[in-house]
Amino acid sequence: SNAQRAGDSSRGLAEKMILSNNVDQLCTYVAEKLPMERIDIVVDNAGFELLCDLCLADYIICSGMAKCVTLQLKAHPTFVSDAMAKDVERTIEFLEKFAESKPNVAKIGCRMRTHVETGSWKLVENFFWVQPNAFWEMPHDLKSDLQQQSSLTFVKGDANYRRLLGDCQWIFTTPFSDVANYFPCPICALRTFKAEIACGLTRSSIQEASNEDPNWLISGRFGVIQFL
Repeated sequence: SNAQRAGDSSRGLAEKMILSNNVDQLCTYVAEKLPMERIDIVVDNAGFELLCDLCLADYIICSGMAKCVTLQLKAHPTFVSDAMAKDVERTIEFLEKFAESKPNVAKIGCRMRTHVETGSWKLVENFFWVQPNAFWEMPHDLKSDLQQQSSLTFVKGDANYRRLLGDCQWIFTTPFSDVANYFPCPICALRTFKAEIACGLTRSSIQEASNEDPNWLISGRFGVIQFL
């Protein structure tokens, strides 16, 4: 159908902007581990981005992918958009307000609230997520918790990605596994380029991005999905 062709075309264009894409490896790992006890999401910004994170967390629970999702949230807003536990609550409240005008939207909000109330979602604030330290300087209690309890951690956003790489100027073709192998559990980094720091790229993807957009490192048009 025309709709399917349009969808395939849009997906193809979107995938072109993902310069390092480990989705296949991620899906293979998830399929082998089903159902997982716990998946973590290191959240970045409130607003639309947080809503997308909550939709991912909702899918993880509703699909049976994991029994619990721990949302790793900021303990205070170093940046005005930093997502805290109260932002999750306010997002759910916002969705629930559509009970009359958009009942399906309100239903999602109600389901999310149930996740929180039943413990399927755990909202955890930690001061580490707003510090400038590299992720390899993670405090022992947090590192131990992820190592022992988390089957998979999604790390969201450019700032978190930079901390994952220690904010160091790695050669862009350095394998992601060489840089992030210290992380205490399996990790999937979801990042849009907004700073001149990267790893895990091929020379061809770097050249293609540069040809497409001379400001590809900071324009926010390109991204990575890197799994380890």
